[in-house]
Amino acid sequence: MFIILVYDVGEKRVAKVLKICRKYLTWVQNSVLEGEISAANFKKLKLELKRVIDEDEDSVIFYILRTTKYSERQSMGIKKGGDELFI
Repeated sequence: MFIILVYDVGEKRVAKVLKICRKYLTWVQNSVLEGEISAANFKKLKLELKRVIDEDEDSVIFYILRTTKYSERQSMGIKKGGDELFI
């Protein structure tokens, strides 16, 4: 499956959350990562994030695409992060 992950976490936890996410996905832009991930690794990612975030203050959103066949990414402005993966 292909995942787009977007997070908004407290300043103290940003580095930890980014480090966890980069083990599984490609950093695209501030607080945004994407990539192909297996169901097992997706479960691991969520478990690791659950240990770090404060569910009363932080937000992590997963957009799950079963296929990227009908998807397209368009961007404007400066490029941040990786360009090798795209939807």
